[in-house]
Amino acid sequence: MKEGRRFIKSFLKIKICYLILGLFVINGCGSPQRLTKPKPTITVWHWMTDRKDAFLELAQRYEEKTGVKVIFELYAPSDAYTQKVRAAAQGNTLPDIFGILGEMRDFASFIKAGYVEDLTDEMEANGAEWKSRFFKKALEVNEFAVDNTYGVKPGIYGVPIDIMTIQMVYNKRLFKELGLDPEKPPQDFQEFINIGKKIKEKGLQGLVSGWAELWMMDCLANNFAFNIMGKDKVIKTIKGEVPYTDPDWIKVLSLFKEMQDAGLLYNGIVTMINKTAEQLFANEKAVFAFNGSWCVNVYRGMNPDLDYGVFLPPKVSDNFPRSIWGGAGSSFMVNANSSFKKEAIEFLKWLTEKEQQIFLSEKTFNLPANKESLGKIHPRLAEFADDMELTTHPRIWGVSEFPRVIEAFDKGIQSIIIGEKTPQEVAQEVQNIKEKELAKKKGS
Repeated sequence: MKEGRRFIKSFLKIKICYLILGLFVINGCGSPQRLTKPKPTITVWHWMTDRKDAFLELAQRYEEKTGVKVIFELYAPSDAYTQKVRAAAQGNTLPDIFGILGEMRDFASFIKAGYVEDLTDEMEANGAEWKSRFFKKALEVNEFAVDNTYGVKPGIYGVPIDIMTIQMVYNKRLFKELGLDPEKPPQDFQEFINIGKKIKEKGLQGLVSGWAELWMMDCLANNFAFNIMGKDKVIKTIKGEVPYTDPDWIKVLSLFKEMQDAGLLYNGIVTMINKTAEQLFANEKAVFAFNGSWCVNVYRGMNPDLDYGVFLPPKVSDNFPRSIWGGAGSSFMVNANSSFKKEAIEFLKWLTEKEQQIFLSEKTFNLPANKESLGKIHPRLAEFADDMELTTHPRIWGVSEFPRVIEAFDKGIQSIIIGEKTPQEVAQEVQNIKEKELAKKKGS
């Protein structure tokens, strides 16, 4: 009996040991799998067709480095992208990282609605290491100053990826065909008009640009306005102190009619998206293009042998200096409602480090936002960069025009080009809408 009891006790001890060992294996060996959280996936929406491959390569590098997967989703053209972002905001389905295309008023509305994370503390942490990487002009369009007119808490709400300028480009081979000096683009508007007449006589096509995308046409109109009346008068117009029926604004509108009448504008330019315009210029179907510094990479991909130069929009007046749109090119914002805000911010810090910025510049031929990353850049890109001191942008003017007024103004230019309306008629229509918008604002 004693032997039997001893056997039973030994058997139970062995069973208990196996049970404990089993629990240890399950809870001890298995616990790391449960305690290790899976790495998040960050989604980025963008509109930059020329940067697609570079972004994908950087995403792969980042995943190999950190285990965090980054998915870049491309939506183009820019108008389609803007609509998608607005719809996503309304449906609360914005990705972790996205860009906002539009006026400072649009940017402010996203912030006030709670869709954009305030990055000020992150930018200024560790002696403002992150903030200090960028060119001042690169940060300006992402920053709201104290006492800004939009009611936004002062701070930095976006991360610049590159900088840019928007200027004129011209085909040097076609210049020779027209009997012009390929190293001397037009400097004033009359020279520009005279070349249009030569283009018309030769049966060639003049200027291409994505003027179905209204912001590009608005950009050139603002260039002319700054040169004709100066920044102060433009700002006063936006504030409602100067009417659009003012002779200076009619002069701005009339320039588009002069260009059309002289044969300077490509047939169908008002229905042309910029990707089509870029293809036409790259294939040497147009003498001129109005485009941004990003075009260096676009043209290189479409026609590596294209011989072209860069020049400022022709001077219209000696009264005020010329200004061009520029500064920050592309910027990303972090979704304030993202489950992976911290990871999204860390990725953007990595993306704007010197090494990644150099890679982006070399691969995409865009000007880096990180001031330590300029290095040796493409000669054509340098032609865009050397006029950076002339840049301005509506986002940094401190005031924003009503969207309906901008739309009426730009669509009015389209109607002038196709001969439906006169500059005077468009100016009056725009002013009528302006007065209605001012009345609504006053009433509210």
